[in-house]
This record gives sequence, C-alpha cells and structure tokens, in this order.
Amino acid sequence: MLMNPETARRFRRLGTLTIFAVYFVILVGGIVRASGAGMGCPDWPTCFGQLIPPTSEAELPENYHEIYAVGYSNTDFNVVKTWTEYLNRLTGVTIGFLIFLTLWASRAYLKTDKAVFYLSLAVFLLVGFQGWLGAVVVKTHLHPLMITLHMLLALFIVALLIYAIARSQHDLLRQIDISKLPDKFKTVLIVAMSFTLLQVGMGTQVREAVDLIATHHNYIDREYWRDSFPIIFYIHRSFSAVILFTNLWLAWKIFQSVHKNSLLSLVYALVGLIITAILAGVSLDRLGMPPVAQPIHLLMANLIFGIQFFIFICISYAAKNKDRLAIS
Repeated sequence: MLMNPETARRFRRLGTLTIFAVYFVILVGGIVRASGAGMGCPDWPTCFGQLIPPTSEAELPENYHEIYAVGYSNTDFNVVKTWTEYLNRLTGVTIGFLIFLTLWASRAYLKTDKAVFYLSLAVFLLVGFQGWLGAVVVKTHLHPLMITLHMLLALFIVALLIYAIARSQHDLLRQIDISKLPDKFKTVLIVAMSFTLLQVGMGTQVREAVDLIATHHNYIDREYWRDSFPIIFYIHRSFSAVILFTNLWLAWKIFQSVHKNSLLSLVYALVGLIITAILAGVSLDRLGMPPVAQPIHLLMANLIFGIQFFIFICISYAAKNKDRLAIS
C-alpha cells in the first residue's frame, strides 16, 4: 500500500520541527547550567509554589529562605535565574506537544511501515520519562550524574527521531549512489560516531568539574577557573584533533565519490559544526569560561552526532540498494 505523499510530508515536517525543538531545548538547558540557573525554580512542577513564577522578591513569603532552603539559603531571589529556568521548563512542555503531534501523524504508517509508528511511540514515552528525570534533577539538587543522564537521554531521543524520519523516506535514501565510496567508509563512520560519544562523555565529566569549580567561586572570577581544571579536560581538549581529522577524512571521501546530493551539504555542515565546537572550546579554555560558549559547545556536540547518525542511516539504506542491484 502506497503512502499518501501529503501525509508523508506532514509527518516529516512535524518530525523535523520536533528535532530542531529538541536541539533548542538542549541549548536552553546548556544556558541554564552555564548561568547557574538550575535552581532558579527550587521546586517542580511549580516555581516557588506558583504556576507563573514571581518577578520580584516582594511576591514571595518572608520566610522563603526557610521554605526553599536548598539553593536559596545563602543567596537572594534572582529573577533572571528564575525566569531562565522557567522558560527552560516551558520549552520542555512545548517539546511534549510536538512529540505528541509527531506520534499522531505517524499513525498513517501503521499500514505501510509499523516501525515508524513504534519509533514515534518510543520517543513519546521517552519524553515523558525525560520530564520525570528533569524533576529528579531538581529534587537531587542538580546532582551531576542526573544532569548527565538527562542530557544523554535527549541525545538518544533525537537519534530515534532521526531514524523514524529517515525510515519514512527510505525509498529516496536508497537512490543515493555510494558505489565509489571505499568499503571501509562505513566502518570509519562508526568509529567517528563512537569518538563523538566518547568525547561527549568526557565533556560531561569536564562540565561536572566546572560546575564544582563555579560553585566554589560563586560563579564569578571565571578567569581563575582554569587553574583548577582536572586532567580529563586536557584529554578532552586534545581528543578534539582526532575528532576533526577523522571527520575530515569522511567528508573528503564523500566529496570525491558521491554525486551532488544531500550528503554533500551534510558533510559541509558536519565539518562546520566541528570547527565551531573547537572554537567554542578554545574560548572556554583561553577566554575565562565565557557563559555563552558553554551552551554553544554542548549544542555543537549534539548536532555533530545527529548528522553523523543521519549519514550512517543514509549509507546503510544506500548499501542495501547497492547489494540488491549487485544480486540482480
């Protein structure tokens, strides 16, 4: 049974919009963490017991320090941090609605490719779990492990979404000509993806260390934070060269071997993202940890893996078609 083209386009548009929205919430989450606004709302799902958070300390009870002791026992109410965290939560709620709409649109694939629907369903359930995990992050007072799990789950959700959308247009992806790519290309791509995940893992450890350093310095005197960086930071920094050259090899082979199509634009974007991530990392290292660089660095890492994963799916579908043509 053939899929209605308009229905398929609607699903892909919704899914793509949802992917961008998830990346946006990753960016906002990075801003929350870099600015120290994670406890801007010390309770969940309300914020200071209100659906809409206060805009001044006058709107809070006099004993709010006692009520919300964690994060506010030694500091005054900060409206910027409170509303930064609140907007982060609103963005998360928006993601939930978009995921539901994507799941609703995927029902059409129950008659043609049930896997697309079940992938969308898995994403919907995982987003609900992600919301619960966000509550745990607040209740554990921003425990570093919980923050890391929260971020890695977002990465997994994006990967499932990318696969669902790619699978919905597998006929188009199978038309990509990869006959001139070297046989080891897919293996190197898998290695590159593994390198990215390893780099993200090391990056989360660096972020946890930076969070402790930032707390120690009360989020000021950023130019002195570097003096306390752990050894994993220097490994993480050096490993970026391995990431860059591995992906440059992939980009060069695609440029040499694949006719002009979406893969070329993807590898251009991939290289650009890696360079941007490295520049953001250099600014963190050399410019006194500017707050704007940390969320950008995090977002680039997530985008890099997303593009690598999509290229992997494209190559996998194209390879199946190549094998089928060879047999026939």
